[in-house]
Amino acid sequence: MRVTADDLDPEDAKLVTLARSAMARGRTAAGAAVRDGIGRTYAAAGVELPSLRLSALQAAVAAAVSSGADRLEAVAVVGHDTRLAPEDSAVLGDLAVTTVVLAAPDGSLHH
Repeated sequence: MRVTADDLDPEDAKLVTLARSAMARGRTAAGAAVRDGIGRTYAAAGVELPSLRLSALQAAVAAAVSSGADRLEAVAVVGHDTRLAPEDSAVLGDLAVTTVVLAAPDGSLHH
């Protein structure tokens, strides 16, 4: 059985939808969305400039933290390769993330 974002809690499924949209808008290999402790959501695609490189997750976390979030409830990362880099895992630890959803561009969930 194929597990998709539709099988998630509605709030977590929303994060997958936002991450997919960020990926498409940015025409990048990955997109991410995060939900902070009071329910606000932030989405971003990866940034690849000569002088700045951020993963999609790092960019979404930066948007949340710069808006005042001090913890995150959940994150979703969408892409063809959604293995988290050590730096991304460290960021999740910094903000005490309890839910991490990894999905393919078609919305199917990675295990």
